Amino acid sequence: MTFIILGVCLFIGFVFVFLLLTPRATAAGTLLHEVTRPIRQSGSPAWQQALDVDYLAKPFTLIRRLFAPEPDPKLVRRLLLAGYRKPAYADLFLGARLAIPAALGLLIALFASSNAIMYFILAVGIGFFLPDFWLNRAINKRRDRIRLSLPDGLDFLAICLEAGLGLDQGIIRLGQELGVSHPELSDELLQINFEQRAGVPRLAAWKTFSDRVDLENVRSFVAMLIQTDRFGTPISKSLAVFSDALRVERRQKAEEMAAKTTIKLLFPLALFIAPAMGIVLLGPAMISIVKSFQHIF
Repeated sequence: MTFIILGVCLFIGFVFVFLLLTPRATAAGTLLHEVTRPIRQSGSPAWQQALDVDYLAKPFTLIRRLFAPEPDPKLVRRLLLAGYRKPAYADLFLGARLAIPAALGLLIALFASSNAIMYFILAVGIGFFLPDFWLNRAINKRRDRIRLSLPDGLDFLAICLEAGLGLDQGIIRLGQELGVSHPELSDELLQINFEQRAGVPRLAAWKTFSDRVDLENVRSFVAMLIQTDRFGTPISKSLAVFSDALRVERRQKAEEMAAKTTIKLLFPLALFIAPAMGIVLLGPAMISIVKSFQHIF
């Protein structure tokens, strides 16, 4: 009963603090929000369009400012690697670390009848580390999508350069054309264009792109661009050679994964398939033998 009361109080207190710190929208803020809605929603996923992340994160921002004036730089970088660039996502992530353990603890307190203490501690620990597991998975998935879409993007960029476009114009066209098939790579390329329009030099913008993605193929691609820019070699030919090298590497990784399947299938064969086959093949014979011995004795 004590744990039920503790869980209910924890959940009610969290909801009360959230509602208390939720800001009230002013008339000017509402008008500005409606005017800028089409610009903010262009190219965003549907779930991000339905949720106002800045508005949801403000209560957690106020709580975080009690302990630190700025979000944790390591957490901001991890969210950046997953594709979440707004500072509000860091506060929302910290809020999820508080809300998920509180919700799971409340459920355990309400429904657990035996071993409530062990289940309560286990649920709170899992709820605290669950956002980290999700973030690591999101980072790996985004890196894989960018890695797989890079050869196609380089081929398209080489075609644009051979057609007479400059490198910057080719980047813009590539980002616009890949918005549907490869949205992650398109987003990164358009970000390069935005940085250059803000006054960042081209090489610095490309280096920022490689640091933002944190992928070995992207680092090699940026190093190749820097070398071609310094030595004046044809960029289109370098892009074609580099895209072919990426495809060869991708094919080699696929062959490596296919070669590993024989070893990975050994354990399911030994634990599940072989016993089942043994029962199917030897079971009728064993039943016949047992019946024969019964007739004898």
